[in-house]
Amino acid sequence: MSHTNLSVAVDLYDRHLPLFGGQVAPADGLNLTFLEVGMAPPRRHGINRHKRMLVDREFDAAEVSLASFLVARDQGMDDLVALPIFPRRLFSQNHIFVSDRSGIFDPNDLVGRKVAIWAFQVTMSVLAKGDLKRDYGVDWRDIHWLTQNPEEIRMDYGNDVRIEQLPVGYDVVAALLEGEIDAYINPHPPEAIMTPNQGIRRLFPEWRETTGAYFRKHGYFPIMHVLAVKRELLAYHPGLPTELMRMFDDARRLAREYYVDPNFSMIMHARNTLEEEITAYAPDVWRSGLDQLNRKNLEDFIGFCVDQRLIARSPKLEDIFL
Repeated sequence: MSHTNLSVAVDLYDRHLPLFGGQVAPADGLNLTFLEVGMAPPRRHGINRHKRMLVDREFDAAEVSLASFLVARDQGMDDLVALPIFPRRLFSQNHIFVSDRSGIFDPNDLVGRKVAIWAFQVTMSVLAKGDLKRDYGVDWRDIHWLTQNPEEIRMDYGNDVRIEQLPVGYDVVAALLEGEIDAYINPHPPEAIMTPNQGIRRLFPEWRETTGAYFRKHGYFPIMHVLAVKRELLAYHPGLPTELMRMFDDARRLAREYYVDPNFSMIMHARNTLEEEITAYAPDVWRSGLDQLNRKNLEDFIGFCVDQRLIARSPKLEDIFL
């Protein structure tokens, strides 16, 4: 492998556009190629980024699922290290969809119901299960889980957990509409599920108020992904972690400046929404590093992973992140 020409696989977000466009350059002597690799098509360099990094080690650095990284590390993975760069964040309440036929209007109505998820250890699944138990008193063991995809890291969750693998090609949207399943949690909701007035709705219809209350209570915008780097590269580039942190931070600041133009986005009121979010949440909810709120965010999520039997014990953040 080359130790100067490195591949970095990340998804196509606005905050990554300056990296793909070359507006943010690496230090002299280091050549980084940013690859557009997602989890759902279409993407220029394909999909299945988490598996391609965590299992196949295809890239030198990559954006990966926080949950899967923690699971892999707990099972002995030590050739990858994490940087406190958090490319993706989401609120779970905005990703729980229910069928009108289900009669579900409250989180407690999920008890005993069939809930489809991408996979059990996907970060959004872990976050939703944790949030439901911590904030709404709904134990994840009291739900019948239906998984669409195999787990990135295979493991046993125990005999008291009901997890059923859906057949390949199973149409979750159609099943929701027909009442065959009751709810669906997905970090990448298909476009068909977002069409209004078709018999599928969000469990939390007042999502803006719900996520705002969550932020005020816990103080953070939940982390989904971290940047993983091959440990062997640090011997050749000891400054690589610092350089990647700088580049991602610079790219995020440049992307923020795009929205100074009210017509930058296809969303008519994107600039207005940005102003509202700064007032309602914080000036920068995307910040990197291990400050107090990012630490609380990560520690809470690690606690969810332990409770859900994904990892055996809670590691110190200093043992996970450079």
